[in-house]
Amino acid sequence: MSVESRNGSLFALAAFGFWGLTPIYYKLLPEVPPVEVLAHRVVWSVVFGALFVSLTRAWPAVRSAVTSPPTLRALALTAGLVSANWLIYIYAVTTDQVMSTSLGYYINPLVNVLLGMVFLGERLGRGRTLAVALAAIGTASLALELGGLPWISLSLAFSFGFYGLIRKRLGLPAMAALFVETLLVMPLALAALAWFSTQGTASFGTDLRTSLLLVLAGPVTLLPLLWFAEAARRLPLITVGFFQYLAPTLTFLLATLVYDEPFTAAWAVTFIFIWSGLVVFSLDSLRRRERLRRLALKGGAS
Repeated sequence: MSVESRNGSLFALAAFGFWGLTPIYYKLLPEVPPVEVLAHRVVWSVVFGALFVSLTRAWPAVRSAVTSPPTLRALALTAGLVSANWLIYIYAVTTDQVMSTSLGYYINPLVNVLLGMVFLGERLGRGRTLAVALAAIGTASLALELGGLPWISLSLAFSFGFYGLIRKRLGLPAMAALFVETLLVMPLALAALAWFSTQGTASFGTDLRTSLLLVLAGPVTLLPLLWFAEAARRLPLITVGFFQYLAPTLTFLLATLVYDEPFTAAWAVTFIFIWSGLVVFSLDSLRRRERLRRLALKGGAS
């Protein structure tokens, strides 16, 4: 393994490992309402984001985004999507539904495939069709057992899927785009914090521990994103794709082994279908990559 690949792998492990263990952070704030946690996450992401944008020298990209009305409109939409995703995630963790978040992020790669077919005209092929079908069967199985759709898992998967789809089309550096997104949501976040303060229910300032934890919402959001960007710069996309399964796996282990969430037969059946779908999807991705490599070699030889 080259030094570049090794460093990329370390950054990927750091990013996806951190994301997988993020429930630990939100579990430390059980008394803070999810909306207030979200508001602090947005505000402190802007504060620390300015520093991170400077470190990554992304200010030209920020200026380009805010001076382009079409780009700004698209970022307003992604800001709404990522804010909804964050709020649902925080709510799920603080209400002891960590396993639902794990399922959501296992489903997400297969949702991305489906969105690529619908909105980008990408062809699924037999392997990916089977993978999506297995995920659908697993989700339907859980819905039948629960008497309704697993809305937390599906909301996380689809909100992040649409978020990624729009961001992919914009082609902006990740840090610059997130900075503008949180900047757009910041007025609403400040208004929410002002409301909590006027009601006398604000958590910030009640004690040093809670205040510091809320400030840390900025680095907790931005650090793994920075590591992910470094990993993506050094590794092939398919390698990064395999690393991404680390996050929901760690979250699943936290839910079952640390937080004692019940892993019933219904959940087991669902996860078996989802994991089977991901295995099929991964093998199909490897096969496609090998075919493209051979075509490239053949083209180069001719």
